[in-house]
Order: sequence, then structure tokens, then C-alpha cells
Amino acid sequence: MPSIERINHESEIPKYKQVVELIISDIEAGIFKKGQRVPSINETSEELLLSRDTVEKAYVHLRKNGILSSVRGKGYYVNQANLQKKLKVALVFNKLSNYKRNIYYSFVETMGSKAGVDVFIYNYSIDKFEEIINDHLTAYDYFVILPQFNDENDRAAEVIRRIPKKKVLLIDRNLDVLNDYPVVYQEFEKDIQTALGKALPLIRKYKNINLVFPQNEYYSKNIIRGFHIFCQVNNLEFSVIHQFADEDLKKSQAYVLVSDDDLYRFIKICRERNWKTGKDVGVVAYNDNPVKEILEDGITTITTNHDEIGRTVARMILDNDFRRIKSPFEFIQRKSL
Repeated sequence: MPSIERINHESEIPKYKQVVELIISDIEAGIFKKGQRVPSINETSEELLLSRDTVEKAYVHLRKNGILSSVRGKGYYVNQANLQKKLKVALVFNKLSNYKRNIYYSFVETMGSKAGVDVFIYNYSIDKFEEIINDHLTAYDYFVILPQFNDENDRAAEVIRRIPKKKVLLIDRNLDVLNDYPVVYQEFEKDIQTALGKALPLIRKYKNINLVFPQNEYYSKNIIRGFHIFCQVNNLEFSVIHQFADEDLKKSQAYVLVSDDDLYRFIKICRERNWKTGKDVGVVAYNDNPVKEILEDGITTITTNHDEIGRTVARMILDNDFRRIKSPFEFIQRKSL
């Protein structure tokens, strides 16, 4: 029978459900075989330091689901050994956004009926992230984690390493301190150089190119570095704007907008001035979505395929094929540049 260390007394998951998962896990591992008697309610209660009522609730649940059978006066026996248990996956995101919803939907669709998926949001807080992991450490078969913190990667790595390595997949960001973990990642510095390189003839129509990069957000600083390199290599006049204001929008200049909030403000100012994107000013936005396809007759974007990230991670789990994969990055030309 499982030892006390396998019950997390601080977890939000009810203890009877933890007992259910432990017994199912031991049956799947072959510790208990079909027809074999499992420890009694009293024995399990003493072993796990749980109340008898808690353990009895777990056993009754297992009996109702056909996993255990009971014989009056003798105890509980394994009734079903080949359980084909549905996988439990935790998606741990920094926040919800359009592209993270795309990752979620494509992941869930690819997993199908083979997994139950729960989403946890830590809002960039390393303390909240640590709480989520500690509270659910034994509750999930896999943790799919988007690690996005503000200069706290070492601490985040320490928390992630508490999870058995075979259960962890990282997405979107490649942390150098976890370079031996499977990941589907963006290569922010090189991606922006490659994508803007495809747009270079269009960019040269403009006097200056500006990167609008909100300073108080958690976007990868490698975007700025890649933008600098691209402009310097191609002898372009450029600037980086951290707090976009009305006076920053000038005719005959091009803008690369990382934040959707800045994009919508940009378009509002253009409309107030009767300026046409792609003619009076140029604009390239990060992270494509259906709205950008129709907004202002089409917003040019540089983007990874977030649907494919979700599908790729799901296939890794289903195929038990864990690797490090760079997500493709695209330049999608529309009328705004």
C-alpha cells in the first residue's frame, strides 16, 4: 500500500480522491493484481494517517466504478486490472490571452477523450506558480507549463524540478536553466530577424521603423535584441518605444507592435487622423488571429502557429515522444505594410 508521503495534506484535492488515485496507480503498476485483496479500510487508514471515513469513501467510490469488489466479512478485492485510465493534464499558464486559448483548444482537441485537462493561471507570480505546483504535485500525469516570469527563472526552475521530469513539458519559452527538458519553443531573437527580413522591401518604403515594446509587460527582451540586430545589419533608422503615445505616431514611418492594446490604440489614432495603414504609416503586429485578418483590410503579422504548438505538445504525450522542438515563425503579408 502507498506510504504516507504520497498523500499531500496541503493539497486542495480531497484526500479521498488522492486515495482513489493511489490505489489505481498501484493497480496499474501491478502491485495489486486482479482478484487480489487490497489492504483493509482500517489498515489503509492507519498507513496514511487518514480518518476511516475518508478511506471508506475512497473504497466505495472504487467499488461503484467497478475497480474494486467487496466480499462481506473478507474485504475488498481488485475487480479490474486493465483500467486504461484517462490521463490527467495540468496546463499552467502565466495568463489567458487569445493565443493561449488557441494553444488550449488545439491541445484539448488533439488529446480527445484520452485526457482530462485543467487550466491553472499564475498571473506572472512566482509565489502563485509555486503554490499551484505544490498543491497538485501528485494529482496529474503531466504538467504542460508556459514559464514566463520577471527575472525569476532560477527559482521557477527549482519549483519545476520538484515535478518528476518525465511529467513536464514546457511550451513557448525555452529556459536556459532547463535546457534538458522537452519543450516546444519560440526563438524570439532570431524569429523577429527572420520574419522582418521577409518584409524588408516593404519596410524600406518608410523613413524609420519603430518597435513598440511595453516596458511594464513580460514580453521577452530578446525581441528587442533581435530587432536591434535586424535594423543594424540592414542599415535602417530605428527606435524602440516603451510607452506608446499619440505623438509617437508619425507619417511615413513603420511600426512593429508587440501588444494588441497598442495595436488597437494605433488604429484608433489613424482613424482620427484619416490616415491609411500601408500608405501613410506601416504596421506589423505580433501574434496573428482572425481579427487581424479583417481589421483595417488586413493587418500584417509576424507570428508562430499557436494551434500547432498545442497539437505538437499533445502528440508528444500521446506518442510518448518527448523532444525539444522550435516552433515555426511566419511573416503574413497583408495591406497594412
